[in-house]
Amino acid sequence: MENKVYTYKHPHPSVTVDCVIFGFNGLSLQVLLIERGSEPFKGCWAFPGGFLKIDESAADGAKRELEEETGLTGAYMEQFQTYSEPDRDPRERVITIAHYALVRTIDVRPGDDASKACWFSLDDVPPLAFDHARILKDAITRLRERVHFRPVAFGLLPKEFTMKELRTLYEAVFGVKFNQRSFERKMLHTGLLVKVNSTSGRKLATYIFDAEKYEEMRRNGLFPEF
Repeated sequence: MENKVYTYKHPHPSVTVDCVIFGFNGLSLQVLLIERGSEPFKGCWAFPGGFLKIDESAADGAKRELEEETGLTGAYMEQFQTYSEPDRDPRERVITIAHYALVRTIDVRPGDDASKACWFSLDDVPPLAFDHARILKDAITRLRERVHFRPVAFGLLPKEFTMKELRTLYEAVFGVKFNQRSFERKMLHTGLLVKVNSTSGRKLATYIFDAEKYEEMRRNGLFPEF
């Protein structure tokens, strides 16, 4: 990149990206946390993140952090909030642009910080560094909004899944219990679940999500609720 000389006289903040990485272990919604190895908040848990490079966008920075911590590319990711309180970082004036990502835990390949990375159930999240408790709360709120109106939840499941796994995921996301028959009827009514012959030896019926049909419906102005 071409070197540039910055001559701004007014002070300006640093910018970071933080990535709330959600996974699903078949029973509960999980979040990936990193144990900090340096001050501030040494020994505390936090989201994967870092300072934005001078030649990358916020989206590119978040994708880089995701790949470094999980080995994944192409996972569903969305920017959801910017946090700019002047005292949120004791080191200096730092603005963070927060994203969340949905990954299949079985596909995750821990990065260089593997010994300090761990999945936590949302019911067992430890005290978090900085303002990450607030960021997590906001991320969960946005996730619930998206799951209801977009098929993003399927990014947390194996490609081939049972109706029970899908219902358990939705219960984990929303924190409520769904009636089994009503839930199954609603999901099948979307017309986007394709029943398949399982190759994994499962006794229960398995399904895959028809992404192509969903995109066709969107092009035609149809937006099913999930």
